[in-house]
Amino acid sequence: MRRTALVRRNSRGGRNAAENFVAAVRCLYRHLENDGRLDQHRNPARRVTKPRRNASTRRALANTQLAELNDVVASTGDDPELDSLICRLHEESACRRGGALALRPRDLDRAQCTVLLREKGETERWQPVSPTLMRHLVAHHEERGSGDPNERLLRYANGNPITYRRYDYIFRRVQKELAWARALQVSAHWLRHTTLTWVERNFGIGVARAYAGHADTSSDLTTTSYVKADITEVATALAALTGEPHPLATETN
Repeated sequence: MRRTALVRRNSRGGRNAAENFVAAVRCLYRHLENDGRLDQHRNPARRVTKPRRNASTRRALANTQLAELNDVVASTGDDPELDSLICRLHEESACRRGGALALRPRDLDRAQCTVLLREKGETERWQPVSPTLMRHLVAHHEERGSGDPNERLLRYANGNPITYRRYDYIFRRVQKELAWARALQVSAHWLRHTTLTWVERNFGIGVARAYAGHADTSSDLTTTSYVKADITEVATALAALTGEPHPLATETN
């Protein structure tokens, strides 16, 4: 698996490919055990050492880097309006790509300024966004959608829903224009990392976990499950991040 792994700019010698392969094989043999087709003592997958996962190379972007990235997104490409909306959504909500792609018009709560994010592990959560972003999301649907509340929200100018390919297009441009982004292999997940780092530094680990959608489970932010925050605290952090009042935020001195 290491020898035949696809080589990219950020390749690590096929180590992650080997890890994923071992995890998949263990899963297969575990099902055989659960179905009574294999005794656990005869399970060869149990004897295979799983490679340790490499530490992530991602880090929070500096304010100047984030500004440069947004400038490139807003000034290049065939649909800067769409791309700027996508990046603003990730920067405010710290959502994953899957959460953004799954958004529907019915997932927008205009009164509360929240969006329903449906992400990996079949999780759902209401995530606060700024009034400005909410207005742009609603306007985007009115301009490009068909009026169906169950359709995909983010769409091209021709009305077709975007796919993961749009992210590839956005960040290829960013890496082409910015040498540091090319060296770091910056992607949409860097925006999530940047936002969550800021929230953790300014509002603590509990709020950061809730902001990330990890409030009720162990996560990559912490292994402690006793520190929790609610949506009002997330909204308060968002209000500080964007400089806009939010209807769910608590007042801070």
